[in-house]
Order: sequence, then C-alpha cells, then structure tokens
Amino acid sequence: MQLPVDIPKVLKAATDINAALETPIAVSVYLDESAPGDVVGLVRAAFASKGAQVRMTVEYLGEGPLRAHEGDDMAVIVAGLRENIGAQAAALRAAGVPVMIVTTLPSLVSDMAEAFGNPIPDGDLVTPVAVPSFIQKTAKQVGEKINGALANVGRKGDASNAKAAEENSAVPEEEPFALDEERAQALELRMGQWVIATCAKKKLAFSLAFPFVRKPLALDSVNTTSAENAAIGFVTFIPGADLPIMTLNQMKMLLQIAAGYGEPMGVARAKELACVVGGAFACRAVARQAVAIVPALGWAIKAAVGYGGTQAMGHAAIEYFEAGGDITGFAHVVERARDEVIEKAAEAEKSPLGQRIVGSVKNAMSQAASSAKNAASARLGQ
Repeated sequence: MQLPVDIPKVLKAATDINAALETPIAVSVYLDESAPGDVVGLVRAAFASKGAQVRMTVEYLGEGPLRAHEGDDMAVIVAGLRENIGAQAAALRAAGVPVMIVTTLPSLVSDMAEAFGNPIPDGDLVTPVAVPSFIQKTAKQVGEKINGALANVGRKGDASNAKAAEENSAVPEEEPFALDEERAQALELRMGQWVIATCAKKKLAFSLAFPFVRKPLALDSVNTTSAENAAIGFVTFIPGADLPIMTLNQMKMLLQIAAGYGEPMGVARAKELACVVGGAFACRAVARQAVAIVPALGWAIKAAVGYGGTQAMGHAAIEYFEAGGDITGFAHVVERARDEVIEKAAEAEKSPLGQRIVGSVKNAMSQAASSAKNAASARLGQ
C-alpha cells in the first residue's frame, strides 16, 4: 500500500527530540516560609531534575525585592501569607522573567497582592482549583446575601431569616486547600499548562526535564492537531487532498507525544507507526461515503471525522505512556484506537438511527436550499 505519509518529513520532525535534550533550561524557585508544607513539597519534587542541561535555583523569600538570575526562563513563587508576594513577582516580571505563583491560599494571596498595589496577572496564579475568579465571585455572592439578611434585622423573624440565609450561602472552602491525590494531580496539570503556554519555544525541553509537563504538552498537541484536522476537513475542496495532510498531522502529533514522554523513535518504529496512521484512511473513507449521501454537509462530516479520529489516537497514546508503556507497543495501541473509531463510524452509518439522521439532514438541507433560492428570486424580482 502506498502510504499517504512522508516518512523523511516526520522523521525530521522527530529530530527535535535531540535538540530539546541539548536545550539549556534555567528555573528559579522561591519559597515562602509561611506557605503550606504540602504545596512546598509538591513544587520542589515537581521541579527536581537530573538533566545536565537544567539549572535549578531554590531559595527562600526575603523582605526586599527579588533579583532575577541571569538566563532564567521562568520563576516559581510558592506563596503563603507574605504581604509582598505581588511586589516580588512584579520585580521579576520587570526583569523579563515570567513568574508562576503556586499556592493553596489563592484568595488571600490575590487579595493581598492587589491591596498592596501589585495585582497578580490573570493566569499567573496557579492553584489546584479554579480560582481566584471562582472565589471572588462566590465571596461577592455570599457578601450580598449576608448584607441583605442583616438589612432586615428588626423585622419579625429577622434572626431566623438571617441565620437561614447565612447557612444557605455557598461559602467558599476554607483555605489553604488540602492537597489530596486528586488535587495534587490537578495542581501539577495546571502548572504544566502554564509552563507550555509561557515557555512555548522550549516546551519539549521542559517536558523531557520535568515529568509533570509531559501530559499537558501531550494534551496540547492532541487538541491543536485535532482542531487543525477539523479545519482541514472543513476547507479542503479537492477530493482526496485532505487525506495526506490529516495523516501527516496525526503522525507528527504522535511523534511529539512519544518524544514528550522521552520515547524517541527509530526508523523501523516510525515506519510501523506510519503504516498504522496511514491505515486511518478507512475512517476518512467512511466520511466520504457519508459526504456522497449528504454533499451539502460534506465539510461538517469530514471536519468531525478529522477531529474525532485525531482525538481518539492522541488520548490512547497519552493513556499508554501515562501507564508506563514504552515505544515497543505504541503502534499497536494507536492502531486499536484507530480501528475503534472506524468501527463506530461504520456502525453509525449503517444503523437505522444513522440513516434516519441522514434522511432528516437531507430534508433540512433541501428545505434550506429551496428557501435560499426563493429568497434570491424574490430579491432579483424587486
């Protein structure tokens, strides 16, 4: 079978692994003595690296402004109850160093920084839950309810009404948040997302140096590639032109995921993976059959297949490596995910429900086309 994959191109993309291994990384971690011990421990463990290309600096915060270390790619402040966290982070940003502030006291840290004139930029406060916007919003709602209850004091039943209002209010969870296993994983995920968004040019190097960056990098690759393949299915009008482009995109995605987990591919493994990904044309073949039935919705069907197939293979790859898999069985896992997508697509196309949906879509499109034609005729007649 002639594979719709340019092997030299995808192998060339894989050489970025070697370049990433040689890329220097410099990170400074600043610890607030008043920060909860569990978050301090998590951050210190997350940024522990044995890579020869990694320079790590760990120190405790002082009272004065922080001075950035030369060559730092990023800084991390593990925040507690210090009043000058905002000012210290601002000093680093002024020196050109992006700062991630990690804490389990998000509303307190955010409020203090703002009160002392150095608010923390959106996105730089990283916590295990969706804060501070959630906390600020909830706190405002709580305040409004309590104030409303207090305003009624002196009226009949006021005491009981005020108590009921207070008990029914959605009071935010007390800080600091306890880092159980689930929240620890959520915090690491958000830290990794911040790193790949902020240090995009070195994201693969960061992934190879720090394991907590690997899954966020892989998810970013899956989501980006899925969106690209959906767009390709949407805008490609030349029959068959979408196949090699989508396939090459999927191949690059899978190589990047493997690379992010420290599993570079040799030529033999790359060819094996190319055969698997190239076989995904069956999935697009199903889409083309549906396009033939509903030509007016061809762009939507191809876009959906491009997105769904890419997501399935990407998430299968992530789960495989997260479970400790290596490059040996990688192609088989991807192949199984691909076959499941093809099978589901074929079943949906042949099922009575799928046929009814197609029929409904055809009728709707026919009616829409008729309405558009009538509207155009009416405009021409005016």
